Amino acid sequence: MGTAIRCTGLVKAFGATTALDGLDLEVATGEIHGFLGPNGSGKTVTMRVLLGLLRQDRGDVSVLGSDPWRDAVELHRRLAYVPGDTNLWPNLTGGEILDVLADLRGGVDATRRAHLVQRFELDLGKKARNYSKGNRQKVALVAALAADVELLVLDEPTSGLDPVMEAIFREHILEARAAGRTVLLSSHILGEVEQLCDRVTIIRRGRTVQSGSLTEMRHLTRTTVTAETDGDANGLASVEGVHDLDIDDHHVAFEVDGDRLGGAIGHLVGLGLRSLTCHPPTLEELFLRHYGDQLSEGSTTEST
Repeated sequence: MGTAIRCTGLVKAFGATTALDGLDLEVATGEIHGFLGPNGSGKTVTMRVLLGLLRQDRGDVSVLGSDPWRDAVELHRRLAYVPGDTNLWPNLTGGEILDVLADLRGGVDATRRAHLVQRFELDLGKKARNYSKGNRQKVALVAALAADVELLVLDEPTSGLDPVMEAIFREHILEARAAGRTVLLSSHILGEVEQLCDRVTIIRRGRTVQSGSLTEMRHLTRTTVTAETDGDANGLASVEGVHDLDIDDHHVAFEVDGDRLGGAIGHLVGLGLRSLTCHPPTLEELFLRHYGDQLSEGSTTEST
């Protein structure tokens, strides 16, 4: 498996504001890669660098083996982009817009496009000025998914879609991966990322915080445990790796570091277990742990 996207030490500033501060990102060919971070973290700026719309101040970037700034025209024949808020030509119908976008690419598979239009329940006869936000997103998604490209760059692509359409989107993204395409997906819908992504990169203030598979990331974080025991569970306070211990009579709840889970469960077994529930952290919990202080400061209102 090769590398579709590689960014090393990316720096991009706008005046006194540093949007990217040494960001690293690597996306393997054929994977769905989640790209997470709060508003203002640098996700959209990174994607614009990958698309050749912005040039980094420092650092190295490669997309499908090419420099996106120098080789932007060639690269855009090999990738498709869906922004979080799609702007369309207001006086053209949805069908006319799809035709224009297809012509720019030299044509698309008409059968596949018709299937996507049907699946997304897109009315091609309406003018774009009469489309809702969700329908504008559908036009962009159909255009991108119908194109014969190697890489899909998706920046909040389901913004404005209802849950049914979100589910259809997920089906087609999984089909794209099965066909060998690479997907870089930025999303605030953490359940969507959990269901779709092979690996995830979390960024904060223009820097990479953590990158890896969800399994790897969960291994580095705490598991939540709730149990009911016959014996007194106060001794858990001295078990290495146990945090936030809460005991109410014979009911106990705590978090434990992933590499210390066995010791904690062994202690519970020794007390006599009546019930036991363990669950790994969700991606939402991972996200909040990385950004909890930033969220509490109310600093996530700035848009990328």
